[in-house]
Amino acid sequence: MAIKPWRATCIQIDSKVASNATTKAETWAIIDENMAVAIAKIEEACTGPNPPKLVVLPEFAFQGPPRATPVSEWIERACAAIPGPITETLADVARKFNIYIAGNHFEVDPKWPDRYFNSSFLLDPKGEVILRYRRINTASWTSPHDIIEEYREVYGEDGIFPVADTELGRMAIFPCGEVASPELSRVFMLRGAEILLHPSNEPANARADAAKICRAAENMCYLISTNISGSIGFSDTERGGHSQIVDFNGNYIAFEKSDKPSVECSAIIDVDALQTARRDTNMGNGLLRTRFEMYRQYYAEADIYPANQLGEKAFETYAELTPVHQQAIANAEKAGILR
Repeated sequence: MAIKPWRATCIQIDSKVASNATTKAETWAIIDENMAVAIAKIEEACTGPNPPKLVVLPEFAFQGPPRATPVSEWIERACAAIPGPITETLADVARKFNIYIAGNHFEVDPKWPDRYFNSSFLLDPKGEVILRYRRINTASWTSPHDIIEEYREVYGEDGIFPVADTELGRMAIFPCGEVASPELSRVFMLRGAEILLHPSNEPANARADAAKICRAAENMCYLISTNISGSIGFSDTERGGHSQIVDFNGNYIAFEKSDKPSVECSAIIDVDALQTARRDTNMGNGLLRTRFEMYRQYYAEADIYPANQLGEKAFETYAELTPVHQQAIANAEKAGILR
């Protein structure tokens, strides 16, 4: 069935850092304030001259990052389930404007109550959570890879690399620095993704911009990347901005140069044109020319960051992860990557 072109909009907003609070009540006052800012901007986009069918919010938009907050304190003060209070509030907005809303927040799962995940999600126009992805490539908090045996038993592959088949096309979502891990976007494409949703919270720079162009072009996907405005979550001085929408040829079709709050980064997504391009047998179709089987042995033998290192016990502070990081370095030395 043909998919009519539709509009996506990046909701570039400021976010206050909730880790500066000292009590749960103070923390949630900040979260609620951040949510009110996000909702106001979504309403601005949806009542403007070019209302979107999908909006993407930044990473850490509601809670900010934990910074140096111990794990147990961050879980107690700031984390929420998905579905939960944050997504339920956004669900009302999705229903009101009949839109999809993509976002990100730190999530706690009752199955692992002593851990939290950096989770990205997508709500449909009915307000239902149709996509939830927990960040894999991280050395700052628990990844599904850290508990992969148990995690796979509970959620399976669809819960590790989820793709949602929607009326707008097939979508995947991942946050911030994972755009620099090309394998992740590649797997999503191989699972059918046509649109990559990218909530981000990072300093605007050429390296980040280049990674977004590459992930879109090499996978022939649209990439919708929304960054935070103002200062980023891990710094009081480095600035965000550069929200962008990249088409399946790696071209910018929308770009917000400033680090100010904005809903101006908005563009039309044409999934049928993408599918036509993926079927093209000319030189421009890199997917058809890629010989994936040539690389399987190298990936099968690659064993750098060790799996299941948090399977027995969660960590409380970042310093406790040092032995795991040292093992990753030793594995990279053994593989000949480091010397």
